[in-house]
Amino acid sequence: MPPRVIATPSAAALVRRLENEFGPLIFHQSGGCCEGTAPMCFRQSDFRVGPRDVFLGSIAGSPFYIGASTFEYFSNCQLIIDVTTGGGDSFSLEAPEGVRFITRSRVFTDAEWQELKAAGPPATGPEAAARA
Repeated sequence: MPPRVIATPSAAALVRRLENEFGPLIFHQSGGCCEGTAPMCFRQSDFRVGPRDVFLGSIAGSPFYIGASTFEYFSNCQLIIDVTTGGGDSFSLEAPEGVRFITRSRVFTDAEWQELKAAGPPATGPEAAARA
């Protein structure tokens, strides 16, 4: 089954560096007002996963969740987490380094989409990553 979320090598390297500094991490992507649809990186202890948050998978060993309404928009796409320069104001852990995580996407092929549909919807809620 194709992964719903992957990371570029540069994003994976940044995740590992941040994890060495801050401990276990978690990612969340939403359609929120402040950061738009930028993926946010937090210490796992600093973020509470909601019951409707959708677990897409892990990047560099860190769980990646997406808000339910944002998942509806991206459900037919693979999310590709990358890094770009220019952190700006952000709540995400990487911002002080002058970089930020960004999401690129590609539409699943027809065969991939059929495979994902046959597998059923991804798990939701705070325990979803532990069940994966």
